Amino acid sequence: MTIAEKIIHLRMNASLSQLDLANALKVSRQSVSKWEKGECVPSLDKALELCSLFKITIDELVNESIVINKKETKKEEVPEEGNHYFGTDGFRGESNKNLTAMHAFQTGRFLGWYFNKPEFAKLHAGQERPRICIGKDTRRSSYMFEYALCAGITASGADAYILHVTTTPSVSYITRSEHFDCGVMITASHNIFYDNGIKVLNHNGEKMEDDVAHLIECYIDKKFDKLGLKDATDLPYAERENIGKVIDFEEGRARYTGYLISTIPTSFRGLRIALDCANGASWAIAPQVFKTLGADITVIGDEPNGLNTNRDCGSTHIEKLQELVKKGGFDVGFAFDGDADRCLAVDATGEVIDGDKIMFILGSRLKRHRTLRNDTVVSTIMSNSGFVKALEDAGMKTVQTAVGDRFVYEEMMKNDYWIGGEQSGHIIIRKYQNTGDGVLTALKLTEEMLDTKKSLKTLSASVHEYPQQLENVRVIDKKAVLSDKDILEKVEKINKEMKGKGRILLRESGTEPVVRIMLESDDKELNQKYIDTIKALIKKGGYIGE
Repeated sequence: MTIAEKIIHLRMNASLSQLDLANALKVSRQSVSKWEKGECVPSLDKALELCSLFKITIDELVNESIVINKKETKKEEVPEEGNHYFGTDGFRGESNKNLTAMHAFQTGRFLGWYFNKPEFAKLHAGQERPRICIGKDTRRSSYMFEYALCAGITASGADAYILHVTTTPSVSYITRSEHFDCGVMITASHNIFYDNGIKVLNHNGEKMEDDVAHLIECYIDKKFDKLGLKDATDLPYAERENIGKVIDFEEGRARYTGYLISTIPTSFRGLRIALDCANGASWAIAPQVFKTLGADITVIGDEPNGLNTNRDCGSTHIEKLQELVKKGGFDVGFAFDGDADRCLAVDATGEVIDGDKIMFILGSRLKRHRTLRNDTVVSTIMSNSGFVKALEDAGMKTVQTAVGDRFVYEEMMKNDYWIGGEQSGHIIIRKYQNTGDGVLTALKLTEEMLDTKKSLKTLSASVHEYPQQLENVRVIDKKAVLSDKDILEKVEKINKEMKGKGRILLRESGTEPVVRIMLESDDKELNQKYIDTIKALIKKGGYIGE
């Protein structure tokens, strides 16, 4: 077993990225990459540090006749039916109904305890204790959850860094770039104001692994044996000087804003741009970024009061922005959602440019610059068939995943793709971010308009989308609906009847007690007939919720 193979094995077993290992050893990521490629070996002092970090001898590292087989720590298995609090986008619910301040406190307690475990010492090397950064959107309940999280985190002996009102992608960026143990974003994204949620991010700024989320649930449900704490009645509390601190870290938001500006090498001077900030987290960030870059901006949805997040504004209610752009003679408009991890655009004629068209535009840009890995854009099964055809006509292709930006990101990481997203406007550009970033997406679309001297309407003209009809049905058991034999047989029969001229898709929401029925074809009357047929079967099965 070569030194290179041993370094890769040890790093992967410890769930470290090349950058994590580089930071721990105070070397460049390129050095770690060269070691793992066998292009060179670590210097003696770094080899000794490696051995100390991974608890092996120098002989075990350099002697190729010795095979290292460090077994990964056994993870708590997630039940087959999945987690029951944490869905694809965190723990979400109606504030103080099925998501309470106590849930936030317990989440903070777990995270503070978990990252104080010896195996995570490498994440906060040089720090007095684990550090967790927290951001929130503008909902009234976000402040309540923020204070509860801070109380839990500090009670378990970790430090809480408060970013205040900020976007989900900013928490991701700051967690990764400032080497926090993890990050937490308090938001229900595009949902109405009385809903809220807790998104937990790992040290790379990615959505926390399911097995860790499951452990949080075990703590909430007092299953202490699953945490390796037999006969315990609670997690240990920190005492005296070991109690954590709460630190105002508003400067983190400013660093993220500066980072966004740094991604654009040109001026936006001369462009008239309309922004709809959804009375959400982007209201103080997006206008500042576009103003700094020289754009002439008009902003709506920038008066949050805690009760109007996403209310008749933002990417889920884009009609006001369409009217503003068309009547006001703007070059382009951008609409964000409550936490600004998604963006939809409006062209100068008032037409909506959805996530599919955005992916086509930005994918084409990457292909033109020869940076579109494998000529592939990652999308979901909800993407329009017209988008798929437009990619093929332009010499590109798509790999499709289940609905949810986390599945898109996982596919991108698995096969080293550089862009992916959802029709709803979650767009991930891996060169800059590892999560959907609405403001970044808007910046890159504007940059493409300037570089090509073309309007968004012209840039997206190749995408001829087939009409889609989508209906949400509130149900009491999503999984029961999707496993009902009669419903599944009817869906299959409808797809056969459409003979390739359309399709029906039935899927569950990852964040709400909702099943979505999507029809795609030119015949709206027939689409509605099929939708009503499926809804009738759902009602017949007794699945309809309140």
